[in-house]
Amino acid sequence: MTHHSPRFNLKQLLAGGAALLSLGLFFDLGGLPSLGRKKEAEACQQILQSQAKLSKQQLARLLTVPEGDSKNKIRQIAKEPYCQLSSLQIRTGAPAEREVYPLAFDPQTQLVILYEGEQYAGYRFMVR
Repeated sequence: MTHHSPRFNLKQLLAGGAALLSLGLFFDLGGLPSLGRKKEAEACQQILQSQAKLSKQQLARLLTVPEGDSKNKIRQIAKEPYCQLSSLQIRTGAPAEREVYPLAFDPQTQLVILYEGEQYAGYRFMVR
């Protein structure tokens, strides 16, 4: 008697579902509260370093820093940000700060870095 295996095993099904979920989250990031779709939420609250720009090398290094690492680690790579956006409340009791770094090689794009306290909590790209 031959046992026929299902066309997709459970591991393949779970991996496919996780991949689809990841893609869905990637393309729907604009809906997250930390990304603030309102224009007034995206305006700089305070200019910190008007000449700040990230090089391709700095950006590549920043994207390898794991979430939860220190704000100090980000600043060692990126230096002082161009400006700060308004702070957010993402999780109860954890106010989040956002700092903006324009990309030297793409003037229309900025990297927004999110911190919760002194911890790096993630990033996103903002296109003007």
